[in-house]
Amino acid sequence: MARLQYNYKSQSLSRNVNITVILPTDGLSFYDPSQAQARGQNPILKSIPHCYQPGMKFQTVYVYHGGGEDDSMSARYAAIERVAQENKVMLVCPDIQFFGTDSAGGKYFTYLTEELPRVVQTMLPSSPKREDNFVMGYAMGGNVALGVSILRPELFSACLDISGGIGMTLDTDTLVEELAGDHFRTFMPSYQVAFGQPGTFPGSFYDLYPAAKKAKESGQELTEFTLVCGSEEFIRARVEKDVARLRELGYPIRYFCPQGYNHDWRTWEEYMARGLSQLLPLKREYLY
Repeated sequence: MARLQYNYKSQSLSRNVNITVILPTDGLSFYDPSQAQARGQNPILKSIPHCYQPGMKFQTVYVYHGGGEDDSMSARYAAIERVAQENKVMLVCPDIQFFGTDSAGGKYFTYLTEELPRVVQTMLPSSPKREDNFVMGYAMGGNVALGVSILRPELFSACLDISGGIGMTLDTDTLVEELAGDHFRTFMPSYQVAFGQPGTFPGSFYDLYPAAKKAKESGQELTEFTLVCGSEEFIRARVEKDVARLRELGYPIRYFCPQGYNHDWRTWEEYMARGLSQLLPLKREYLY
């Protein structure tokens, strides 16, 4: 496989940003396997059924990291490179701050939903088709994946939200209480930078319930959701409110609550790997 790190000037964020990319290249040959023997090449090349071809594409999963982390964490802390190779899928891991919103901290929502997909599909062999693009995230990144998929359902065919218990939610009252509480004002001031004051949040752009309701009523194709939260996670009640709201609105959704799992890398690594191998509807083939 190939691990690439791009550093470029983001127009949305007005600064240089890093993107970590995983490409499943191990099963590819620069020789055409069907012509290996005729050209006098090693017959072992026949065991490599795929070759590089101009114009070939990869299905792509965007991976959103947790709070206080960066673009490298998903690949460094979880063994998802091997799983990406096994499932022939490209991973794109951006750096995300301020809960993925457009705010005084930076236009992260614009970056994630408008700039980044265009940059990736221009610079890399990523299929532009909705059916070939997916998003998954853990912790804060799970909520960002949830929010992006509700607010921009045309981008991703499926979303995997693992332990997404802080940030964007379909339960308006809960986020208003968090904004009004002392804990978030004292220990997480970026929360109010991202979402504003408690009195102005209901009905705002990042209030996901009315946005999800509007998208459902519009008749447009909706993202398929899978939510995961361990039985011991402190954010379980909040996650299950999101599950209930999505089911209430008639969204396609599955929910897993693995017993004994907590808000930690055991949960995130296992379910990111399961996402790539089972839970996301990937073709698991190179696209020619």
